[in-house]
Amino acid sequence: MTAQASSPRTPSMDAMQNEVLAEVRNHIGHLTLNRPAGLNAITLDMVRLLQQQLDAWATDADVQAVVLRGAGEKAFCAGGDIRSLYDSFKSGDTLHEDFFVEEYALDLTIHHYRKPVLALMDGFVLGGGMGLVQGADLRVVTEKSRLAMPEVAIGYFPDVGGSYFLPRIPGELGIYLGVSGVQIRAADALYCGLADWYLDSSKLALLDEKLDTMEWQDTPLKTLQNLLAKHAVQTLPDAPLEALRPAIDHFFALPDVPSMVEQLRAVTVADSHEWATTTADLLETRSPLAMAVTLEMLRRGRHLSLEHCFALELHLDRQWFARGDLIEGVRALLIDKDKTPRWNPPTLAALDAAHVASFFHGFAESGS
Repeated sequence: MTAQASSPRTPSMDAMQNEVLAEVRNHIGHLTLNRPAGLNAITLDMVRLLQQQLDAWATDADVQAVVLRGAGEKAFCAGGDIRSLYDSFKSGDTLHEDFFVEEYALDLTIHHYRKPVLALMDGFVLGGGMGLVQGADLRVVTEKSRLAMPEVAIGYFPDVGGSYFLPRIPGELGIYLGVSGVQIRAADALYCGLADWYLDSSKLALLDEKLDTMEWQDTPLKTLQNLLAKHAVQTLPDAPLEALRPAIDHFFALPDVPSMVEQLRAVTVADSHEWATTTADLLETRSPLAMAVTLEMLRRGRHLSLEHCFALELHLDRQWFARGDLIEGVRALLIDKDKTPRWNPPTLAALDAAHVASFFHGFAESGS
């Protein structure tokens, strides 16, 4: 999800094609998200174009691997085009329903793709952008990478498989990332297992040259791994989350979000006080309902298969526009732009556990 506005007109086929660029070079299919002015926020048309191209390349003997990237210098993909989803719900259209069904199917395609996928995660990788890359075999970050599942800031929950990949990060780090929506950089992405390689952005052009000229030896995946090993590294020093891990594992294992905030506020140890206070302050700006549902979703997701995690997210999606805080979050951020969302409930203290649980009713009967 992101804060990018969509055009009110229906784009021509040429314009749609230009939003996803595709070419094959040296047996590699290159896919480029091409909305740099909109931080490559993904639309339903782009989802369909990506799916169509990946399906075609899956059975194309000339294509050995796929490289996925975003155009421009600011973002790989800053999420989904939430303005179009808001407009769809308000107008009684079905785009907001179709979008999630097809976006999740695309993400699953990448997770299960029969050929290696290399994702170049330069710049912002937020929300839907994370959904595109977390199923890739080789995930490369740069010094400009900013990764996050920031949905709780707009009254939503971390979807696109977030219920699967976040709780599988060691300890409670994934719970922290999902409930708070904080951004992380390259060192933390590697430490958390949300990326595999680090490459300075100035070397991306060189990597492209090597991809264009390398000889295919061994398996396609091994060939790409060998190339990356010559130009990239797999660890970086001084990952901030490594130092914070004991505190995060304590606070974000607590039973509920109000307990987390209460105990964060009670921290008096000097070296932890600033982080604890800042984190508590941040949580109190997020949608209480979105955080509570996110916490429950992530904890359930730890024990679900990838497919069932996506099914759970769709189960929540089908209720969220009418019952959740997303419409209010988009109103405050994009429509009225007052940046003062009126969450329902307005505070963590007003959360009703039964109301939170009601979002999950019926999911077991749906095949989980």
